[in-house]
Amino acid sequence: MTVLATFGWCALGVAVLMLVLWLASIRLRDVSIIDPFWGFGFVVVAWIAGLSAPGDPGRRALLVVLTSIWGLRLFGYLLWRNHGAPEDFRYAAMRTRQGRRFVWISLVSVFALQGVLMLVVSLPVQMGGIPSGPALGPVAVLGTICWACGLAFETIGDSQLARFRANADNRGKVLATGLWRYTRHPNYFGDFLVWWGLWLIAAETGWGVLTFPGPVLMSILLIRVSGVSLLERDIGARRPGYAEYVRRTSAFFPRPPHG
Repeated sequence: MTVLATFGWCALGVAVLMLVLWLASIRLRDVSIIDPFWGFGFVVVAWIAGLSAPGDPGRRALLVVLTSIWGLRLFGYLLWRNHGAPEDFRYAAMRTRQGRRFVWISLVSVFALQGVLMLVVSLPVQMGGIPSGPALGPVAVLGTICWACGLAFETIGDSQLARFRANADNRGKVLATGLWRYTRHPNYFGDFLVWWGLWLIAAETGWGVLTFPGPVLMSILLIRVSGVSLLERDIGARRPGYAEYVRRTSAFFPRPPHG
């Protein structure tokens, strides 16, 4: 019953958030507002789970704090990056294609879908605080180290990319220095580490091992769906040097460049 109650409260919180964002997107005629709130939604889930779950207070607090740091950083960065930008071209194309039906289609295919994905990905955060023991131990320490490495990759990668884009001389060029020398997507790799780290913290309870679908789904999204695959679908046409960059640089997992 505790598991269902915690999941139910988290699902309700996500549903309210997505409904509010959907209504705001109608008013603003901009579905892109969902993007910054991806990270913020996990913060909402973490706090609901942390306050409603009955388990070890140390583990609950750790999961809430780590998820909040990650989610609020991502929320703030995307809010800053997207400020003043038009609606994402993918949503704009969908709006043109669907016409007046787009309002209702976006509710299901954008807001509801992201809400469901959020609930599955966040399973370690939701369920890690339910068991009463054991207390935090070496596996939680390992998970926190994994999380910290992921946050560093994501934060440093985003900072290096922002500085690169701020220089007008780099227009049309490819960033191939810093972390971007070792992986074409250090920010996505950072997300990968963050969520496997949170899973390790939950898995230390024993029962939390079963929340592995969360980081597995996040990994698939990052590598195969909305991350690497989607971003690289047409980037080669926009940046002539990208094919050479692909040849020598790992797509996801960092390694020394070829050549």
